[in-house]
Amino acid sequence: MKQKYVYALAILLTVIGVSVFTYKWRVLGFPLTDNQDTTVWTLESAIKFDSGPGSIKVNLLIPTLTPGFRVLNENPVSRGYGFSLNYGSSGREAQWAVRRADGPQTIYYRISVYEDASAEQEDTTPPFPPSPVINEPFKTAVEVLVGDVREHSADTGSFTTELLRRMNDPSPDPNVELLLSSAGNRADFVDTVTMMLAEARIPARMVHGFPLTGQQRHAEPVVWLEVHDGDQWLYFNPSTGEENLPDRFFVWWRGNEPLINVEGGSGVEVDFAVQENHVDAVAIAETYAAKSNARLIDFSLYSLPISTQAVYSVLLMIPIGALIMVVMRNLVGIDAFGTFMPVLIALAFRETQLFWGIVLFTLLVALGLSIRFMLERLRLLLVPRLSAVLIVVVLLMLLISLISHKLGLETGLSVALFPMVIIAMTIERMSVVWEERGPSDAIRGAFGSLVVAMFAYIGMGIGWLEHLIFTFPELLLLILALVLLAGRYTGYRLLELTRFKALAGN
Repeated sequence: MKQKYVYALAILLTVIGVSVFTYKWRVLGFPLTDNQDTTVWTLESAIKFDSGPGSIKVNLLIPTLTPGFRVLNENPVSRGYGFSLNYGSSGREAQWAVRRADGPQTIYYRISVYEDASAEQEDTTPPFPPSPVINEPFKTAVEVLVGDVREHSADTGSFTTELLRRMNDPSPDPNVELLLSSAGNRADFVDTVTMMLAEARIPARMVHGFPLTGQQRHAEPVVWLEVHDGDQWLYFNPSTGEENLPDRFFVWWRGNEPLINVEGGSGVEVDFAVQENHVDAVAIAETYAAKSNARLIDFSLYSLPISTQAVYSVLLMIPIGALIMVVMRNLVGIDAFGTFMPVLIALAFRETQLFWGIVLFTLLVALGLSIRFMLERLRLLLVPRLSAVLIVVVLLMLLISLISHKLGLETGLSVALFPMVIIAMTIERMSVVWEERGPSDAIRGAFGSLVVAMFAYIGMGIGWLEHLIFTFPELLLLILALVLLAGRYTGYRLLELTRFKALAGN
């Protein structure tokens, strides 16, 4: 295959791997690091009332658009009530209904959200509001004030800021005093401002929400002002006129309609509570992907049984070791026995740790090689000879484990997890090289295998890389692309530059 085809295949694999990785990271929210927690806020509304003699219907305004937040889950809690979700002029509405109920009643609605600045939540562009019907002398006061503010502003944002500044002036003019004479609370104040903005043909609405700060047993909704500038909704502090939204401000409902409406009941009370929790980021990403019907979540390794996940968490690191093997062999020029034997030895080092793994491996190979030379005098055939070496390796493992246990060195017990067949083949391969090319080549090959295994162990033992590969297995396509590119390299290896240095000088 021509080299350009290899490059094209490598680019294709890279594009696929990076695209899937970016989608799972940026859109679905899978974390890049292990043990990453996300703060989840749970808001609960408790509706208490006394039931009447007939049927009961409860309507509660619930969150619709939540800028800066994603909804993790929501659920109603009630006994014997039918539940449904409806859409009204102010957004979503939860409805409970029952044919008959006796005594005091309590209904709960709970929603869990987490912060996500990239959450895309599109809202419809509202039409220009019609001029409100205002009686005199309020109509004249509104017209004069709106006209004066328009002269001192340039756009929707500056108009709203200037209007709020005048409405909050400690020494207001007579028009402002007249308009605020019937404003008994913050909601009435914002309702008056909304009416004045409608007179200026500016879409505006009241926003009710909660600043999410710690645990709140009795949270009170805070009123804010929302204004549309033709492109987007802007948020204003009604008390100061500043264009901002408080940190971690969760919008519950919009408009001036009542939060709760109970038919067939009396003595209605609504109490809110807020609680902060910490949830694993992977669990949140899986929940969001399932709600979004993302097909990729069906192929997530987190959907496998726990025991299977433990196996793949190790197997998925083998390509990392293979890439290190390719680099060390084709680019650096280190000789090693076999193609993937150093990678398997590196896996064994994960059980014994690096230092003791090197000691045990060296001891086993040295003893096994000595016995292999003793078996050479018997002139056995290949398969019986390999079987004999394998049996000897098992006996050596057993002997080392018993001695280390008697000496109190529990690390030696892990030697039983070494790949016995690989060690037997290593001993056989080293003995053949010893006979054919001499002891120097055999020792150099064994030392090279050990060096490659050390680097593979380090690369395969990086915790964040293990999490990254397990969470985003599509990144293995990038490793495959690198291996393909390395397979086309035909230049000098790093060690060959030193080996042929004398020729370069001549």
